[in-house]
Amino acid sequence: MITVSEAFSILQSNIPTPQEENCSLLEARKKILSQSILSPINMPPFRQSAMDGYVVCLHESLSYQIIGEIKAGDAESFVLQPGQAVKIFTGAPVPDSGQAMIPIEKVLVEQSVLTLQTIPKLHDNIRPIGEQIKKEDLALEKGTLLDAAAIGFLAALGVTSVPVYKKQSVGIVVTGNELLAPGLPLTYGKVYESNGVMLEVALLDAFYQNVTLYSVKDDFESTKNTLQEAIAHHEVVLVSGGISVGDYDFVAQALQELQVKTLFHTVNQKPGKPLFAGKVNEKMIFALPGNPAACLTCFYVYVLPTLQMISGASARFDATKRIGIKDNLTVNATRSQFLKAFVTDEGVKILSHQASSMLNSFSLANALVYVPEGNYELQKGDMVQVYLL
Repeated sequence: MITVSEAFSILQSNIPTPQEENCSLLEARKKILSQSILSPINMPPFRQSAMDGYVVCLHESLSYQIIGEIKAGDAESFVLQPGQAVKIFTGAPVPDSGQAMIPIEKVLVEQSVLTLQTIPKLHDNIRPIGEQIKKEDLALEKGTLLDAAAIGFLAALGVTSVPVYKKQSVGIVVTGNELLAPGLPLTYGKVYESNGVMLEVALLDAFYQNVTLYSVKDDFESTKNTLQEAIAHHEVVLVSGGISVGDYDFVAQALQELQVKTLFHTVNQKPGKPLFAGKVNEKMIFALPGNPAACLTCFYVYVLPTLQMISGASARFDATKRIGIKDNLTVNATRSQFLKAFVTDEGVKILSHQASSMLNSFSLANALVYVPEGNYELQKGDMVQVYLL
């Protein structure tokens, strides 16, 4: 049995190389740029009005003759002589002869005569060509997470597709004779299956969209065949249950026959001791405990950072924050613990119902507190390691 830090180290040294793909801007949502992007154009590509008002060609008087108007999108231009003005709207192109733009609320208009309150400064309220970015300048760096703002910026530059690190397809294999689909009559000895949909939603929350759910009874051949199918069709496979040492836990044996290399099996932690990690042909396999809270804990601590790193993100297994604990805590444990908790501005509170089978407190948690093994006292205000969920 290895320690938590040893498990992190083993996974870190076995992360598959991120794969690249080219995709549309919509498909690039929440993916990581695999190459830097240079701007193909100047932005703005023309002198642009910053607001509604009037563009003038300056002269010594405060009065100007209005000779037309320019709306956003207009291609027509004007050659202004000193003392002439055109009405203009936000985003519209400013003629080269336009020297300043005066907001509409700072002028008086009578018929075709414009009267200013003060003499404007040269280039007032005119966005110059390339003010935001110039052609061939760096638009977004390799490694940038493509969120709504980044994608909007690229669209404004006329970019239609981008090189990104591929997000993995994930297969979820749920094992157990005792499991029933929610909605069916609950008979004696059965429980409703929750791990599959829980893991699927956790993946969707992290923007992993290509997810397939498999279910299998506690039978060796069925387990082996289902795992073989999942591994063939997905880059990452998550198994829920069947990884412990019971008479009907067939996952470890099936993975061995499928030539999955064991990276580790059992970690000195609570919950989640029977956690398995393996690798075959650059594909990662995690066998997670069947108990729901243990399953979700292992997902957040081990699986999600692995997925993020394979997807090109600069994630870490020890990405914790130091936060003060809100209550005293007595630690008397031979295993390191991940405790469900809730973080507020005042600190982090350990929740009740910490058993590995209990999701009720997990549904209230926004963090996990990592508590190393040992016998010691944590006092209110002591700093602890916190995984923010």
